Amino acid sequence: MTTPLYKIAHARAGDKGEQTTVSLFLYDERFYENVRQQITATAVKQHFRRLASGSVDRYELPQLAALHFVIHGTRPGGVAAALDFDAHGKSLSWYLLEMEVWL
Repeated sequence: MTTPLYKIAHARAGDKGEQTTVSLFLYDERFYENVRQQITATAVKQHFRRLASGSVDRYELPQLAALHFVIHGTRPGGVAAALDFDAHGKSLSWYLLEMEVWL
């Protein structure tokens, strides 16, 4: 069975220059290992392929049942120069939560 991340987690995001950071926090730590295995830097890069021109770094925070992603190249020239409508990091956290995982 697959489920969207928004049913089992919440996210916080922000942007700085040409990077977006998104932290994923699971509501229930029992899902952490399963989500950790599926929501990889490669999977996030693929999910954001139309928005990110650079690499994706992932940092694991098992004590918080969280994953933190730094997505490079989301805003060429920085967020102030972006021409996209509502392209700030805050809205991109919801985009991450649309990814689905197997439970």
